[in-house]
Amino acid sequence: MKRKDKEQASGGRLTMSDLAGLAGVSKITVSRALGDSPYVNAATRERVRALAAEHGYKLNISARNLRLRQSHTIAVIVEMTPSAGRPMSDPYPLELLGGITQELTTLGYSLLLTTRQGAGAPAVQAADGVILLGQGAHQDAVHLFDRLQLPMVVWGAAPTDAAHVVVGSDNRQGGSLAAERFLALARRHPVFLGDPDHPEPAERLAGFRAALAARRIEPRVARRTEWTLEAGMQTVQALIRDKIHFDAIFACNDLLAMGAVRALIEHGLRVPEDVSVIGYDDTPLAAAFIPPLSSVHQNWREGGALLARKVLALTRGEDAASETLASALVVRGT
Repeated sequence: MKRKDKEQASGGRLTMSDLAGLAGVSKITVSRALGDSPYVNAATRERVRALAAEHGYKLNISARNLRLRQSHTIAVIVEMTPSAGRPMSDPYPLELLGGITQELTTLGYSLLLTTRQGAGAPAVQAADGVILLGQGAHQDAVHLFDRLQLPMVVWGAAPTDAAHVVVGSDNRQGGSLAAERFLALARRHPVFLGDPDHPEPAERLAGFRAALAARRIEPRVARRTEWTLEAGMQTVQALIRDKIHFDAIFACNDLLAMGAVRALIEHGLRVPEDVSVIGYDDTPLAAAFIPPLSSVHQNWREGGALLARKVLALTRGEDAASETLASALVVRGT
């Protein structure tokens, strides 16, 4: 029997694909709506049911169970566009992936890795759940992958609502730690280097600002959407060219910070004597950099394990809560 025939309504009037097209949803959403799945919202469920009743569609339970059986696969979507300056081989996302892989394989699950461009593949849609690494600006990636109608856990900034389970570092704490370090060094003209429109850097900037406000200091914000060494160099070169007075730089990742240090040294400024620099992520390269880079540490490996545990809980119909991991400042030579 052909697959289309298997999906045919008992009355021969409508296939599941037809009903999905009428409802403007995927076939798996139709199946879940008719099967009282908690992963379909009430409005969608009622719309699908009304259309099914109108056209005399009845779900083939045996075929549905066959299609919806567990694959024991979790799809991991990396929301970033790799580039020469920021490749996929960087500690982010590899450290997170290490924690995810170890947890999933220990529990007998497979991992399907893809990027934003490949998230619509049938293999992703057949997964039991999704782990999304990176929310994107304004949570655009989260809203996009909601359409998969799969249990999903997200790595990133703390959620503003209870719509999704989010695991991430305490970015606000990380920004506060950087500010406190600068204040201890009597720095009064700090610069924040990064993209404040992105959820995680926005939290870092908020913590940075709040701690500095106690001393009535307002940081200058140098916006950069690229998180590369070259972007860090270009930004500092522009600050120097424009004769901006600054004595400290807090960058939203280590590559930006290292680019900033390189530009400072090339212009004859001493680090940290003239300008103090703090990065973010505490990557292995930060410790090997000359001078060794001070940086805010994120526990990515534990974060990856938490992401895996929480998405598996959701696939079993269990409750899972968002969780924030503590950040720590590692002081080195900058």
